[in-house]
Amino acid sequence: MGMRALFGLLLAAGLTLAASVAHAHPHVWITATSELVYAPDGSITGVRHAWTFDDMFSAYAVQGLESKTKGAYTREELAPLAQTNVESLKEYAYFTFARADGKKERFNEPVDYFLDYKDAVLTLHFTLPLKNPVKAKQLVLEVFDRSYFIDFQMAKDNPVKLVGAPAGCQMKLDRPSDGSATAQKLNEQTFLNGENSNFGMMFANKITVDCP
Repeated sequence: MGMRALFGLLLAAGLTLAASVAHAHPHVWITATSELVYAPDGSITGVRHAWTFDDMFSAYAVQGLESKTKGAYTREELAPLAQTNVESLKEYAYFTFARADGKKERFNEPVDYFLDYKDAVLTLHFTLPLKNPVKAKQLVLEVFDRSYFIDFQMAKDNPVKLVGAPAGCQMKLDRPSDGSATAQKLNEQTFLNGENSNFGMMFANKITVDCP
């Protein structure tokens, strides 16, 4: 079951505080950290994400999962859910968009993915390998949901790391302004209409890496 299907059930179950909340965007909140991974020759090979879901989504997602210890879940116990999450993300291009020197780059399917559960929240870890590792003077990576169903916020501390990047590479993170106030005013139908189907772009987290 995809994340959106999960949330559809959650909303249908009437767990939302009020009907108006059901129409507000976003529905899921994610706190993210990202690592850009470089090969010894200076080419970027992929992105390693860690996405921590909000407590409401986390509580819903683990409902009915069997675990040896009540209220705790091992990586093994969460493995089927991790696989479901990763498979459902494919349809949305993993909410991760890269351009190297202006050219759009594509990713292979995620590897090394797993979920962990700590302090009552789930964190999804996964690595997105670039289809073609690339050396770029400028790499731009954006993380966002076009439909703004999911709100991505980069973590306050150490949101982005460069792993093995060549000396002299400079990284800059542009955080989006808070879009939830604007989104509250638009109902579900607005988001399904063409003109707002890319609404989430306004709230993209933009990572720019400039290398000498």
